[in-house]
Amino acid sequence: MLKGKVALVTGASRGIGAATAKLLAQHGAAVAVNYNKSKEAAEAVVKAIAAGGGKAIAVHADARDSDQVKVMVEKTVSELGPIDILVLNAGMNVPFKPFMNLTHEEFEGKVMGELDCFFHAVKFVAPSMMERKKGCIIGISSGLSRYAAPNFSAHTTAKSAVDGLMKSLALELGPFGIRVNTVAPGLTVTDATSWMPKEQLDGHAAHTPLRRVGLPEDIAGAVLAMASDWTGFVTGIYLPVSGGTQMI
Repeated sequence: MLKGKVALVTGASRGIGAATAKLLAQHGAAVAVNYNKSKEAAEAVVKAIAAGGGKAIAVHADARDSDQVKVMVEKTVSELGPIDILVLNAGMNVPFKPFMNLTHEEFEGKVMGELDCFFHAVKFVAPSMMERKKGCIIGISSGLSRYAAPNFSAHTTAKSAVDGLMKSLALELGPFGIRVNTVAPGLTVTDATSWMPKEQLDGHAAHTPLRRVGLPEDIAGAVLAMASDWTGFVTGIYLPVSGGTQMI
């Protein structure tokens, strides 16, 4: 499906990002696996891709840092070629607490951190896509951007902001042949949700039409669908991947 294409996945050392990098590579893409602090985990993803016959490199950058992102993009292009697929998965830890207990630093760090991760990557990747009149940008959001939950005000605000940015990008970059879509995971088993007790996960699954919570591979599958040419006339959408808990 993706033979001959180059993908850059931010925040790809584990969880949804790692599953996405592996699946894109499995379907033929050469993949740049971005990491910030988890070098060994990123290298493990690269090794797993190579073991399956794919091609990948690990690229370091704090996705919030413009200079580091610039170097990351340059390295990806130099070693793999022009980027055809950009998956914006890097994000900040969620400050799980009531709004009145949040500090401004926590709130600002989450909201601006998420936006910076999207902003800088698009700024450095999109120009080449515009020149070549093709490209695909996929942002990883959250079902909580549309349906709020207690103690997630910073997360909901941050993901709502990137949802708005993605819609604007779809509108502005569409004339250049660039598709921009958002994938919104429901509750998914990753490091970010490892603190949740099994009883809570089971309770959520019981109220989900498909009777289970999500896995990173579920989200990766949706990203693959959005990245493929089969969805070549799809842009500007918000795609819930939630087992049916979010129907729009």
